[in-house]
Amino acid sequence: MASFVRNGRKIVAIGRNYAAHAKELNNAVPKEPFFFLKPTSSYLPSGGKLEIPQGIVAHHEVELGVVIGNGGRDIPQANAESHVAGYTLAVDMTARNLQDKVRKAGLPWSAAKGFDTFTPIGKFIPKESVKDAQDLRLSLKINGVTKQDGTTADMIFRIPRLIEHVSSIMTLEEGDVILTGTPSGVGPVVPGDKVECKLAKPDGEELISLDFEAVQREGGYRFQED
Repeated sequence: MASFVRNGRKIVAIGRNYAAHAKELNNAVPKEPFFFLKPTSSYLPSGGKLEIPQGIVAHHEVELGVVIGNGGRDIPQANAESHVAGYTLAVDMTARNLQDKVRKAGLPWSAAKGFDTFTPIGKFIPKESVKDAQDLRLSLKINGVTKQDGTTADMIFRIPRLIEHVSSIMTLEEGDVILTGTPSGVGPVVPGDKVECKLAKPDGEELISLDFEAVQREGGYRFQED
């Protein structure tokens, strides 16, 4: 499953799964999980360069990723664990000004979430290496300053519920990744920033790290206000 970045077919990103994050963006806390899809072409391996399109206000959202092993449809919560191969660390980059623009117009978010390099992704962690995925620390620093520092214990909907919900709508396949939501503290990343993320056990022992540098994208999409 270490090849999930190359072989996975979709990224399922859960929205507003931490109450404090929903509050900071003035969003209501959902009554059931909701999600959007990101293209696998948005993956950026650790050590890479995040390309920010011209005019885009890019925000970071550090997240625990669940890597699917055995695919399935209509997976009950009680069986969800058997479909998990392991975990990873990811950042769901968001073109916030583009997202705000299309939301106001009632349009989809695909462009705001789907730019190339907009899903920095860490290495695969076998689930045997994680005692409790609902008790892990997520952190993100920009230029050495901590911006996000949270725990997966604060998820509104826990991982089995997410797997049950998503698989009731679309089949989960081997190598798919579910991004489980982000804690509070989201904010901008600008060209020249160096971003460092960590996933750790409750005692602080590091499980995985992820780092990247932001650069200005030359050419391609350019954001324009109406």
